[in-house]
Amino acid sequence: MLMTHPFEDDKLHEECGIFGLFGHPDAGTLTTLGLHALQHRGQEAAGIVSFDGAHFHSHRSLGQVGDNFSDASVIDLLTGSAALGHVRYSTTGDTILRNVQPLFADLAGGGLAVAHNGNLTNGTQLRKRLEGQGSIFQSTTDTEVIVHLIATGTKGNFVDRLVDALFQVHGAYALVLLTNDALVGARDPMGVRPLVLGQLDGAHILASESCALDIIGARLVRNIEPGEVVVIDDAGCHSLKPFPSSSAPRFCVFEYIYFSRPDSIVEGVNIYDARKRIGAELARESGLPADVVVPVPDSGVPAAIGYAVEAGIPFELGIIRNHYVGRTFIEPTDSIRHLGVKLKHNANRTSLAGKRVVLVDDSIVRGTTSTKIVTMVREAGAREVHMRVASPPITQSCFYGVDTPHRDQLLAATRGIEEMARHIGVDTLAFISNDGLYQAMGKGARNAARPQYCDACFTGNYPIELTDLHGGGAPAQLSLLAESA
Repeated sequence: MLMTHPFEDDKLHEECGIFGLFGHPDAGTLTTLGLHALQHRGQEAAGIVSFDGAHFHSHRSLGQVGDNFSDASVIDLLTGSAALGHVRYSTTGDTILRNVQPLFADLAGGGLAVAHNGNLTNGTQLRKRLEGQGSIFQSTTDTEVIVHLIATGTKGNFVDRLVDALFQVHGAYALVLLTNDALVGARDPMGVRPLVLGQLDGAHILASESCALDIIGARLVRNIEPGEVVVIDDAGCHSLKPFPSSSAPRFCVFEYIYFSRPDSIVEGVNIYDARKRIGAELARESGLPADVVVPVPDSGVPAAIGYAVEAGIPFELGIIRNHYVGRTFIEPTDSIRHLGVKLKHNANRTSLAGKRVVLVDDSIVRGTTSTKIVTMVREAGAREVHMRVASPPITQSCFYGVDTPHRDQLLAATRGIEEMARHIGVDTLAFISNDGLYQAMGKGARNAARPQYCDACFTGNYPIELTDLHGGGAPAQLSLLAESA
């Protein structure tokens, strides 16, 4: 039986990743490399569409980039000077080939490939309306709603029809589209999902993170702004701002905590430095006497470094991760299933035995991973185990393109801190506060009336209406929507 690895099941999965390039003879190959750098954002499927000036070419498959784009015969098919790629992690809905992006359609004006990171919160309503008007959908992703809105639009040119479509959708999106003559990118007016602009040898690039530019030697130019539409064609890069400027953009704060790669620069912030600052603030808020600070690898490492420096406590790799284990593995019998916890992580006994240990992790979702890690550390001889978490308690589901469990499966939604501590088996447990998180990001204390990030998974403050659920406004308790990407 194929089983999801227990450590991966207890994380918020990484939405999706986009990489688009226009104006380079090796566009297909470079897009493959860009997707490798964005693999952390989605491991279920990968796809690339290229255009050679006359024809579109595509390859889309379930699985990771290296599994599907390592064969030269595949890369050789992706000819042309423009290409668009996507890595996907889905929440609900089928993981099947027809849902793998980029989606492609032949429209009246030519071909269109679309890649999307985010979630449309009125996608179901729009789909029903379009189906009632005769549209036939080929996938179950809400990304296809955008394709149909463009196809049925009545505005004069493609960009006008795209803008008209974006005025009709609600939700969070970073969107990149490839046509016969342009690469087009767009961000939702709140700027929830990331998208950056890069350059390489005169070619322009749109990508989810700057690390995808680094891998091909490209230069980071800037962020695509909230509500901005950029059109890249033979004449260069043009910017449109059809939406009123948002006085309070709401970028996803969890990008800083976990989603983005540590070497990325997102919204002008180096992720590694941000995570160290979060760890330092965590130490100031909830420090205690201890012998060693140990990260839960790999995502807890930068915050643990910041915690250790601020607290003046030695940093040790008390848990070693096996990097050669994929997201899934075969468990042939129930009798060895409990050994799965050690397939990916193992305790470094010499760093733990007899010690008062502070474990630092980026987040707690269901608590299953934390429980197994704590048991492992205690079995290695730790005298005390204290857990410090570099995010506030996750008490709400995300509806903007991130996989979170139903609220009743979130440990922090159903238990207080002390009960959580008993559940996972630690002597003490503490999370960074919402104010502390904002202060670590240089924003001062969180302004409840005008928060500067999307922090709905911690606070229940949803910045974009959840139309499909109730026609607007966000209740305190919500169930999970399907993710588009």
